[in-house]
Amino acid sequence: MSLTAPAVRRPSVAERYLPHLVFLVALAGTLVRLFELNHELCWRIAPPTAGLALAYATGLAQWDQLGRRARTAWLGLLLLLWTWVAWSLPVPLAFGYAWLAVPLAVLALRMPTRATRATALGVLTAVLFAVLLRAGGGLDPDVLAPPVAALWATVLLYRTQQRLTCELASTRGELARQQQEAGRLAERARIARDLHDTLAQELSGSRMLLQAAEQDWERRPEAARRHVRTVAGSLGEHLAQTRGIIDDLTPPVLAREGLEAALRDLCARAGTATGSPEISFRTQHDLCSLPTEQAVALLRVTQGLLANAREHARAGHIRVTLVYGDKATAAVEVRDDGVGFDPTAVRPTDTGRGFGLTAARDRLGLFGGTLTVDSAPGHGTRVRAALRAEERVPVGAP
Repeated sequence: MSLTAPAVRRPSVAERYLPHLVFLVALAGTLVRLFELNHELCWRIAPPTAGLALAYATGLAQWDQLGRRARTAWLGLLLLLWTWVAWSLPVPLAFGYAWLAVPLAVLALRMPTRATRATALGVLTAVLFAVLLRAGGGLDPDVLAPPVAALWATVLLYRTQQRLTCELASTRGELARQQQEAGRLAERARIARDLHDTLAQELSGSRMLLQAAEQDWERRPEAARRHVRTVAGSLGEHLAQTRGIIDDLTPPVLAREGLEAALRDLCARAGTATGSPEISFRTQHDLCSLPTEQAVALLRVTQGLLANAREHARAGHIRVTLVYGDKATAAVEVRDDGVGFDPTAVRPTDTGRGFGLTAARDRLGLFGGTLTVDSAPGHGTRVRAALRAEERVPVGAP
């Protein structure tokens, strides 16, 4: 199962700067109205209003460079200028100007300490309430309720957004940990399949040869020495395969000469074990290019299927065929003339064949491949492991 953390949509430029633009536009509108009134009081209020706009824009531009104390001092300056202008404005302009408390509350919520945030919000609420009382000529709910409600609704929405952001970050962290754990489990399962399809099967064959050599040591010393030499050669290959598992699980023969050579070598070595059935190998159609991971998967699956046939089928002949189909597929067929079995009766908990077929399906499934088992008691077995190949290349092409 794939676990994917929910993506966080980054706010657009308009979403980031629109609240600040509204604040500055409102200040600009207030200045225009002041100049239109052309009153002596208005000319005294205009410079602090322009200073508020300049301080607001400068602080936003330098936000990342400001320290904790500088941000607190900057917000204090904004509150001081806003309070002075709001209290000094003529009543017709004071009500609209009071709404600037909403964007100032957003700035207050961005302050570094809880005490600073609480103090700033308290000052904003008190000043806003006083300005609205003055503008409304008394305690008028129709004048007081909308701006105060908007101020605290903004505070609640902002805190809700912060909480959701924290929860999302926590969820993303948890999903990342689950992805890492899933990756570790998948890697353990992959290594288990590789060990089952390589070292376990090969060491089992070497053990059988050594047992045969022990039996022939006195009566047939040449045969015993031949078995020992075969095991010695196999152990060298086992060591190389172990290093191949460490080095991204690429067998040496496969890396040097390709999948066909690796399968041919596998069949030749598997047929040398005492008591092993005859094993033949052939190819059909032109070669296809396969990614290394897919070629390794087919080789390992074939290795496991051969081991199953040798240990359980009691066959006299096993035929391995590398097939490149017309629909850009690469497949390996392992067919034996053994006793066969009922595929529907095999469970992953069964020893040998059950685990091998399950491991093969899991390995092929990582690449979108399939494993087809055709068998019946007394009629032998045909197993086909198929993967989708890439572009077709002629035999012998570099």
